Amino acid sequence: MPQQKDFKRVVRTRMQKTGESYTTARLHLVRKQAPAEPVAPPENYAALAKFSDESVKKATGCDWSKWVFVLDKAGGKEMSHPELVGHIREKYKTPSWWTQMVAVGYERIRGLRAHGQMRSGDWSVTKSKTIAVPLAKLYAAFSNARTRAKWLGGVKLTVRGATPNKTIRLRWEDGAPIDIGFFKR
Repeated sequence: MPQQKDFKRVVRTRMQKTGESYTTARLHLVRKQAPAEPVAPPENYAALAKFSDESVKKATGCDWSKWVFVLDKAGGKEMSHPELVGHIREKYKTPSWWTQMVAVGYERIRGLRAHGQMRSGDWSVTKSKTIAVPLAKLYAAFSNARTRAKWLGGVKLTVRGATPNKTIRLRWEDGAPIDIGFFKR
């Protein structure tokens, strides 16, 4: 007795209806019967983005899986960083700081940048330091070339721009940019 007698009968019935050869009809039916491919476990978006689902949801109303879904649908992978930030800000009215964090997190999740890397491919490092002095005095120390020279042992820095008591942008002697922000606690 032939094995899979019932299945062969179904194949022959399809052959009669469609005019397909036995092999083609069988192939279509085997594909229908094949078990679905195993579903990959969801990625740990929070680990890739370097921000927890809880914090991003609290600040923006959406967790990472929702952000990835809506930004993929909007073509986020093809957008430049400024375009992505603009899209998030305009469409979802996210808080300013979180607009950047959602964009950066999405870019990390989609492999468009690594932690510490900018979308352009350049790398950046951030360091925070709290210094117990009045803000104006700290700013004056950084903006004064002689004072900086005392601290940094003669390293040549070029001032690229400054906003008094807020920011100073410098360039290291090898051309690397240095941006310093001053915040009162």
